This record gives sequence, structure tokens and C-alpha cells, in this order.
Amino acid sequence: MSDPAGVLATPVRTLPRADAEELDGADMLALAEAVTEHEALEVVVGLPRSLSGEEGPAAASVRRYAVALARRIAPVPVRLVDERLTTVDAHRTLHESGRAGRRHREVVDQAAAVLILQSALDAERTAGTAPGEIVALRKPRHRRTPG
Repeated sequence: MSDPAGVLATPVRTLPRADAEELDGADMLALAEAVTEHEALEVVVGLPRSLSGEEGPAAASVRRYAVALARRIAPVPVRLVDERLTTVDAHRTLHESGRAGRRHREVVDQAAAVLILQSALDAERTAGTAPGEIVALRKPRHRRTPG
């Protein structure tokens, strides 16, 4: 999460995601509770893209999850931001801080999340507009009956 001024990202806690395709699990409930508890103004979700910018199956899974999260926490918006290289940067930062490689796994997701949010905060401050894209809530399609 960030400080109230939106300048500095700090870790809160890591929520394990049991199944990448489960859209209403304990992690979703915990996220919704954290949004309420911390009175979040917006939620930033990292979108995994390849170095070329293409989106693969992991990005499609994240997009589905982000839509489910946006529905759960509405009216708080959810924003997808590019997360390319954040895991690599998190590993490097942890290594440079003296944390042993085998212990990186414990905190690398949390460190990557902080990097994703911090880059979004920095980009918004620099450009004056929020980075990435707002997750649009799609309305369920209803079948029309002839009439």
C-alpha cells in the first residue's frame, strides 16, 4: 500500500493464491477486507507481459482475476499496470541487500508488489495521469427474447 500522499509504497502482507483460476477464494476475500480496512482509493494489479509487450496465458488469467476483484470491491477501481521485470528487480534488490538466494522466495512476491505499486506511483506523479488501464466491469449479457 502507499502512504496517504501516494509517494511511497510499502508492503502489507503476501496472500497465497491457491489456484490461478479460482476467482472467489480466500485470497479474494482477504483482499476485499484489506481494501476496506485500509480505505484504499484504488487497487493496482500487475499485468505480466513478455519483454515484447505481448500478453500470454498468465496475463489472461490476471485479467480474469482483476475483473473478479473489481466486481468484489466496487466502487473502488482496479488498475492493471505493466509488471515486466519487477520479479527480476525484486530478486536483484533482495540479493544486493544481503538476503540469501534461497530465502528470496519468502519475500520476492511482496518485494515485486512494492515495486509494481512504486513504479505506478512514480509514473503518475511524473506524467500527471495514472498509468495502465482501469479494469472495466463488464455487464453480464442477457439473452433477448423476441418480442
